[in-house]
Amino acid sequence: MSAWYDCADDTQRQQGLTDAASAVLRGELVVLPTDTVYGVGADAFSPPAVMKLLAAKGRGRDMPSPVLVGTVRAAAALVEDLGPYGQLLIDEFWPGGLTIVCRAARTLSWDLGETKGTVAVRMPQDEVALELLQETGPMAVTSANRTGEPSPTTALQARDQLGESVSVYLDSGPRTGGAASTIVDLTGNQPRLLRRGAISIGRLREVAAVLAGAEAGQP
Repeated sequence: MSAWYDCADDTQRQQGLTDAASAVLRGELVVLPTDTVYGVGADAFSPPAVMKLLAAKGRGRDMPSPVLVGTVRAAAALVEDLGPYGQLLIDEFWPGGLTIVCRAARTLSWDLGETKGTVAVRMPQDEVALELLQETGPMAVTSANRTGEPSPTTALQARDQLGESVSVYLDSGPRTGGAASTIVDLTGNQPRLLRRGAISIGRLREVAAVLAGAEAGQP
């Protein structure tokens, strides 16, 4: 039976974080709050756990999950190269609503799905999520809904969709349901906007020369 913890209560929060970290390290799924919606996560370095995550979502390997990290150092260990602008963007927008796509470090032993050698990484701006990630290390995390259903802004909505496929639910109150993270591709010589979101192209361009739309070769 799934465990449920109310993170507004200090005692439950600490118990929940301990239980959730243990569940992740056992290869199980947990639901956790992020800055915008609730996510469902698994150990990024456990292929069976990642496959369990995709199955719970009803998603195939062709839609790999992004990876959330609790520290910038953890992110740096996952990628081959941040390019000339990656560190500047991280310094300005992490933790927060920026996901960066980089070449994955070739030394890593993991399987997130059909990533074509890349990894999408973000450091969320949520205390509960960051505490958990600092205990578990990088996690594959995606919105805690079945594919095609609305992204949950409460832990109860997540449980309605994912049920007993998740071992631990961390309830940290309603999320804002705001814009999804902005995604920037750093695999080329110049950053390229892949998805508009929480951080505007104008803000990005205050830090780096980010290409968007037709100028980035997009329709």
